[in-house]
Amino acid sequence: MSKLASKVALITGASKGIGAAIATYFAAEGAKVVVNYASSQDGADKVVKAITAAGGTAISLQGDVSKEADVARLFAETNQAFGPVDILVNNAGIYQYAPLEEVSVEAFHQHFNINVLGALLAMQAAVKQFGAAGGTIINISSEAGRTPLPTGSVYSASKAALDAMTTALSKEFSGRNIRINSILPGIVETEGSRSGGFIGSEAETRLVATTPLGRTGQPADIAKVAVFLASDDAAWITGEKISVSGGIYGL
Repeated sequence: MSKLASKVALITGASKGIGAAIATYFAAEGAKVVVNYASSQDGADKVVKAITAAGGTAISLQGDVSKEADVARLFAETNQAFGPVDILVNNAGIYQYAPLEEVSVEAFHQHFNINVLGALLAMQAAVKQFGAAGGTIINISSEAGRTPLPTGSVYSASKAALDAMTTALSKEFSGRNIRINSILPGIVETEGSRSGGFIGSEAETRLVATTPLGRTGQPADIAKVAVFLASDDAAWITGEKISVSGGIYGL
């Protein structure tokens, strides 16, 4: 039996990378999937096309998660298309690395508006739709939130804040049958890490050398764990921060 049959799942920032992989794996497990995007409609439509070609159910919906009106519309359109959300994956995010002297106020607010406020707004909207049956929230965080790298102060701070919300809300949701967990990826090969010059760089080689499983992660590595956390297999798991990093945590 499919692990997510009849579930409605909304994945933010799902036009590429980890979000696209999660959308694809969720659909393969029977979920009706909303592929959210902020600006890359072509990418989101490509993900939807691949899902439907494989027999799954998906639509793409635009929405900037840092804007309250966009989030409200996104959840309203999801409800209209598939019914209320059962699973929310907060994957939308940005990352920029810069030394302290080069960190701008604009960059700070971009990180916190999308990585933190965006997740908060989406969770507020999701909880309104969960109802008596409860629901599941998965926050895609980062190992950088607890093992920051040089020049990553702002990005790491935003992910640490997201993890703090996961812990606090797991307690706040007591008695409401709402589970919330964070996934903390390590180094993962995505469009962003390739275009940013990380893949194939000396930095990647150095980090892989200190990763016990000896390779760069792939989006599918994260997506498989997300399926587990969204399914009844994880019915007794909440408030956790799960490292999916090849063992690099603490290095």
